[in-house]
Amino acid sequence: MLETRRQGLIKALGDADAQVREAAATALEALESAQELSTILETLANGDRGAKVKAIFALERVHSPEVFPPLLAQLKNSDEDLRAAAMQILGIKAHPKTLSTIVKHLKDPHPAVRVRTAEALGHFHDPRLVPYLATCLKNDDDALASASAEALGRIGAAEAEVSLLERLDDPRPSVRLAVVTALGKIGS
Repeated sequence: MLETRRQGLIKALGDADAQVREAAATALEALESAQELSTILETLANGDRGAKVKAIFALERVHSPEVFPPLLAQLKNSDEDLRAAAMQILGIKAHPKTLSTIVKHLKDPHPAVRVRTAEALGHFHDPRLVPYLATCLKNDDDALASASAEALGRIGAAEAEVSLLERLDDPRPSVRLAVVTALGKIGS
């Protein structure tokens, strides 16, 4: 049945009317996205570790609210690589309803997940995140401090300026570089 629908939509792509062609393209994209989501979710549930990581990254291509529950579920996975991958995709998608869950992972036990969390928060462009990221600027983990500075720059909120200026003398060059770059983005 789905294949019949798909073939009908493909045929409609050649319709004489531009609006019909556009509607057919939109419908075909939605149909293929739904089919792809089903396959990805099956892999996420039953695949080996490598396949699960690939499935998580594949969810980036799917434009449906149905991707969020499985991504959020991966944040509870004991495997830090799966948590980090899910966090990366959640950040790229930056859906407001995922924000409160994402923030909690700044305290994840694994450093890579904390770094991905800071990066993810930068995609939200929400000034309310400045205090959380400003705290991470002071972290001993170079990658987390740098990612937090970069996220503050992406957010671009003036509230981040004081915290960033305080880190200009950080002993770590990678952090100073991220801070200077972020300061150039504040207010822009």
